[in-house]
Amino acid sequence: MADSQVESAPRQHSRLSLAILSVLGLLLIAAFAALGTWQIKRLSWKLDLIARVEERVHAAPVPVPPRNDWPNVNAARDEYRHVALQGRFLNDKETLVYAATERGAGYWVVTPLAAADGTTVLVNRGFVPTERRGASTRREGQIEGEAKVTGLMRMDEPNGSLLQSNRPGENRWYSRDVGAIAAARGLSEVAPYLVDADASPNRGGLPVGGLTRVVFPNNHLVYAVTWYGLAAMTVSMLVILWRSARRSVPARRNGRAGEDINSRS
Repeated sequence: MADSQVESAPRQHSRLSLAILSVLGLLLIAAFAALGTWQIKRLSWKLDLIARVEERVHAAPVPVPPRNDWPNVNAARDEYRHVALQGRFLNDKETLVYAATERGAGYWVVTPLAAADGTTVLVNRGFVPTERRGASTRREGQIEGEAKVTGLMRMDEPNGSLLQSNRPGENRWYSRDVGAIAAARGLSEVAPYLVDADASPNRGGLPVGGLTRVVFPNNHLVYAVTWYGLAAMTVSMLVILWRSARRSVPARRNGRAGEDINSRS
């Protein structure tokens, strides 16, 4: 009687461990499969986004959103839209925003463009190297009078970059924060977006426009395969565990049968 109770205790413990490991394994499989499916959905969304942006970039330029449409401006509808606008550059109110580009480190020249209707749009006219940051070193490119600009709509970049916060009081800018730049330059009726000028050359060669990078990282398929692979590995581990448990049952039974025969003899 006592021997049977001693033998049953490890057996019950083994069954409990198997049950716990099985539940954990099934939960992991469900979680990995769900994450893989989510990445497939993200892949579909990303491909659709890329297709829409490519269509916008290569479409014929359209007028920028007027003042009565500003409340409706958003990234999903307007980011990278090919637009055209005209007005007069307020060169004395330009802002230099730190930039790291394919041409090296330097600055974006962000200049307000005053339209005839009294509104203003910040235009990123393009890149200048550090040694040409001063407006006096590139006077030829300071357009006077009426100007026409075509380029891509971009959204506001408030506060600063991931590594640096904008410091308006020190005139140090690391992102194109429309509201803060407008306030620092005493501008009013400023559109809640800005425009990256295209590659149309400026007199004197500076600033250099057309450097907008339209790139969207798309690793969702890799992530999906990884999650599904982890789910498959967990399934394999559970199968091995269950087979091992099934093989151990006859072995225990045969061991007990041999002990009974020996005890009788």
